[in-house]
Order: sequence, then C-alpha cells, then structure tokens
Amino acid sequence: MTAALLALVPSHGPWLLALVTFLSCLALPVPSSMLMLTAGGFAATGDLSLGAAIGAALAGAVLGDQLGYALGRAGGPALLSRLARAPARARALTRAQRIVLRHGALAVFLTRWLFSPVGPWANLAAGAAGLGWHRFTLWGIAGELVWVGLYTGIGHLFVGNIEAAGDLLSSGLGLLGGLAAMAILGLWLRAVLRDPHRRGRERAS
Repeated sequence: MTAALLALVPSHGPWLLALVTFLSCLALPVPSSMLMLTAGGFAATGDLSLGAAIGAALAGAVLGDQLGYALGRAGGPALLSRLARAPARARALTRAQRIVLRHGALAVFLTRWLFSPVGPWANLAAGAAGLGWHRFTLWGIAGELVWVGLYTGIGHLFVGNIEAAGDLLSSGLGLLGGLAAMAILGLWLRAVLRDPHRRGRERAS
C-alpha cells in the first residue's frame, strides 16, 4: 500500500496528504510521515508546491485531532472503556490518559510530534477528561505545525534520499523522546521529594 500511495504524491499531493494525515490522527495505520517526507522531496524538485503540501497535511491533521477530541468529549469515559476492551488499545489509552491528566495541554503538544503514536489516543483522552477546547486546539495546532514542518522540511532537504531522511528523523526524535522522558521523571521526583504527603499517597496507591 505504501508504494502505491507514494506513486500518487506528484499527481494528488495536497489532497492525498490531507486524507492520510487525517486518518493517521484517528489511529489508522497509514504511512503519513513517509508521505510527508516524499512530498517534501517532490517540492524540492518543483513537482509539488511546498506551501500546498504543508497546508494540506496540517489541515488534515488538525481535522483528525478535532474529530478525535469531539468523539472523546461526546463519549466520555464510557467510550474509552469500550475501546479499552482490546489489550493493545487498552495500553495505548492508559498511557494517553495518564499523560493528559498529568500534563494537560503540554501533553497534547508533545503527542503531536515527539510521542506521535500516542497522539490519536491523547485526542480521545483529552476530550473525555474535559480538557478545554481552546487549549486543546491551540496546543494541538502548534504540535501539528512542528510535525508537518519537520517531515516535509527534512524531505525537502534530503531530496532523492528519503530513506536517509526517515532514519535521521527516527533517531533524532528517539533521542529527544528519551531526554523528554528523563526530564519529566526528574520533575516528578522533585515534586515528590518536596511534598512528603504526596510520598505517602504514592505508597498508598
């Protein structure tokens, strides 16, 4: 499927990007990142407008985020419970709920690009938890701008070598993710050490 979609980028680039990023934000297994890299490469050769590619990918991602948030808001915890009946979804939802409840809008921003596999589940969790729509939208758009800009921009720079571009982004984001996780853990430990009552609650739970 990936090869067939990549072949459509020069002729159906913006529409295809919008559709694929929209579906990816609903947790469907589509190669959105690879298509954005490819679109960036075609833009570098003049076969596609870079502005149109970025705008279409961003629009699709934001619409997907909004639909996920709306579903979570309408369905509430009951919807999350039904989705969590499958073990794989249960793990993803549990992680998403934990980080959204703990970090709020910052979690929305980071799950757009740095922890993107959690993003679709964070949309549902944010809606179900009642995170304000304006905060969700503002931080969601900011995160999607980073995601779309990174992949199309790197594809533009690495024209003709998309595989190398993908490897660079994977390793770079993996490093950033590890550093972010360490920073979050450090902040949590500092908060626990400063609050003895919190330490007691952590032990009790």
